[in-house]
Amino acid sequence: DDREPKYGLAVTGLADPDRLLRNDAAEAGLPLTLTKPLGLGVLNNRHKATGERFEEAVAVMSTLNREASQQALAAGVRAATDVTGFGLLGHLMKMMRASRTTAVIDASAVPYVEGARRSLAEGFVPGGSRRNLDWVREHLDADVDEDELVLLADAQTSGGLLVVGELPGHPVIGEVVPAGEALIRVR
Repeated sequence: DDREPKYGLAVTGLADPDRLLRNDAAEAGLPLTLTKPLGLGVLNNRHKATGERFEEAVAVMSTLNREASQQALAAGVRAATDVTGFGLLGHLMKMMRASRTTAVIDASAVPYVEGARRSLAEGFVPGGSRRNLDWVREHLDADVDEDELVLLADAQTSGGLLVVGELPGHPVIGEVVPAGEALIRVR
């Protein structure tokens, strides 16, 4: 839906297999930790429409995931994924499918950048965020309202990591459980 051209990269190389964070290695019984707050998609959409600037959003997008990934490796984490264009729900669905597990998310524990809920309520939702939700809906069992689901599916720019394990200083937003009928349950 964007008018701006996009630029992407692919990186290939060799890596130490003991230092890989994989999206197919989630194990039941482990917590899910999110390293950056959500809401960047709706805030960026609001910025494009109004010119408003959100300092917290700029700070979040300017923070690299290097420190969080190093912290995860030091903690012995084996599974993680980025949270970017497919939103939390999209990336989580791919991880749970690849790992043959289910995630249970505590929606009240998920952090958001200030202004995200207001921007959603005022209609600044990117088309990609709604498409993300439509894409995961058949794999979702949710006890929260539609607005909450849209925010959980919000397409992020320079989002954080979703780590299977606990990282000090970052919120635990759920847990991995044995595979169930849905890949993701949101409570």
